[in-house]
Parts: sequence; C-alpha cells; structure tokens
Amino acid sequence: SIKMDLLHSNGVLIIQRLQRDYRAYQDFLNFMSHVGDPRNIFSIYFPFWFQLNQVVGTKMIWVAVIGDWFNLIFKWILFGHRPYWWVQETMIYPNQSSPCLEQFPITCETGPGSPSGHAMGSSCVWYVMVTAALSYTVRWKDKSAITLHRLTWSFLWSIFWIIQISVCISRVFIATHFPHQVILGVLAGILVAEAFEHTPAIQTASLRMYIKTNLFLFIFALGFYLVLKLLDIDLLWSVPKAKKWCANPDWINIDTTPFAGLVRNLGALFGLGLGINSEMFVMSCKGKNSCKLGFRILCIAASLATLQLYNFIRIPTHSEYLFYILSFCKSAAMPLTVVALVPYCVHSLMRTTEKKLN
Repeated sequence: SIKMDLLHSNGVLIIQRLQRDYRAYQDFLNFMSHVGDPRNIFSIYFPFWFQLNQVVGTKMIWVAVIGDWFNLIFKWILFGHRPYWWVQETMIYPNQSSPCLEQFPITCETGPGSPSGHAMGSSCVWYVMVTAALSYTVRWKDKSAITLHRLTWSFLWSIFWIIQISVCISRVFIATHFPHQVILGVLAGILVAEAFEHTPAIQTASLRMYIKTNLFLFIFALGFYLVLKLLDIDLLWSVPKAKKWCANPDWINIDTTPFAGLVRNLGALFGLGLGINSEMFVMSCKGKNSCKLGFRILCIAASLATLQLYNFIRIPTHSEYLFYILSFCKSAAMPLTVVALVPYCVHSLMRTTEKKLN
C-alpha cells in the first residue's frame, strides 16, 4: 500500500507537470485521447480494413473484444484508482493540502483505472494493422524489395509507437490515468494482439461458435461480479467515486461504466458472427465483385458514411437495463452493416448497372 501510494504520488507530480508544460497542446492531446477510444475500432478502423482484407478485419474485432474483456477483468482484480479522485481521498498529503488537478469533459471515466482501456485498445488494434501491412511486404524477395521492407518496417513501427506514446500522454494529461496504468495497458494490448496472430480458428468460426463465445464472456464476467458481491466486494466501487469527485456532473456518462463496455463489445462480436455467416455476405463478399477494387472502395466509403449515422442515435439513459439492451443492439448493427448490409447493397447496385449496360 505504501509503495502504491508512492507510485500514485509520483504520478500526480507527472500529471501536474504535463498540465503545466503541455497546456499549448491541450487540443491535440484531447484529440489523441479520442483516437485511443476503443469505440473507434468499430466505427473507423474495422470498416476500412474489413473491406480491404476480411481476415484482418475479422481479427481486429476479435482482438478488440477479447482485449477489452481482459481489460475489464484486470480492472476488477487490480482495483486501480484514477488520479482525479485519488488526490481527493488519499491521506498522504499533510494538512489536507491535496494537489489540484484540472479536469476535462473526457476525464470522468467511471470504471477502475488499471490498466488503461484506451491504451490497451489502441495498442492491440494498431498492432494488428501494422503487422497486417507488413505481411504484404515480407513476401518480397529481391534485394531492393528487402531494403524497402526494412524501411517500411521501421516507418510503421515508428508510427505505432508515436501513436501509443501520444495516447498514453493524453490519458495522463487529462488526469484519468496514472503513468503506470497506461504503460500496463499498452503492454497488455500487444500481448493480446500477438496471441491472435497464432489463432487462425477465428477465421472459420460458425455462428454457433460466436454465440458460445459471447455467452462464455458474459457469464464469466457476470459470475465473477456476483461471486465477489456475495463476498461483500463491490466491483462497481469506482462509480460513486467518479460521481462524487467529477468537477461537472454532466461529464459523467453511463457509457463509461464497466458493464456498458462489456455489452458494447459482446454486441459487436455477435454482429460480426451474424454478418459473416449470412447469405448476404456470401453473395456479395464471396462473389465475383469482391475481387474488384471499385467494389471495395465503394464498400469502404458507404460503410464509413453509414456508421457515422449511428452517432446520431441517442440511447435513452433513464433505465440502466434498457440502455444495456439497446447498446447491445446498436453495437451488433454496426459490424452487421459493414459485413453484410453495405456489401450486399453495393453488389446489387453493381449487378443492376451491369445488366443495364448489357
């Protein structure tokens, strides 16, 4: 406990220094925090990559969902505090003179702080993207191509670490994480992504397998929560702390609670399984048009545009259970749209156009 308090107090000093010295970069750091948001995986990265390479897109969803599930379990086990409430409750500062940490609209996360979900989600999905991009260049055999591969390798991994470091600094800057929490998140994300590099079975998973996986993840998380609750250990202890010490009550969002993230991810995985095992997917993404560059570009553009419309859907928050149900449905609809609905519509449009030309 003394070592952890020392780690936290040193982290507070780093946060104060960042907030003082990096004030001019506030907008950029807030932007990088949004870049690391796990929700971007489903609305930006996935629709782009799935239409380019279905293997990579499928792996991306699995990595994101399983990674975030492990993140939830780790958060419940580690009981990590967040800086913006820890400085208000710790007794290590003399005369109650706790340091002043500035808060922002994205500061008031309600779940435990360790490891960082943003850092973990960002590192795992960018790891998948970088390794996928490099897999194309590693096949080059001639000498000049090998040199180009090495340059590409250096460039892409430099980009990877620049993004991870920027996301980590942004999360520390807004006082929602301590430095050790973001470092742990990055390392955990890389480990999850690397594990899925050696798990080819996900590419041929049936709808039954997706449903079984969903049920296992949900039952294990819920059972873990209920068992500890019977032992008088409240895994939602962080929510009242967030509500108590957040500078603005409007910054508290039910979407940041532990179960909200779980439901969102389970919905995305179910939607992916439903889409991949649908007739619309077979007809469009496995048909003759799937090899055409024009088909893929149209699918990417239509998917990205359609998913932005989902941002206008506001789920009511007056009922917690209703919120979880609707959040699951919305999350399931997003990959289903990318995998089946949009490609099918583009395929039908191209087929109709070809018939008119003939």
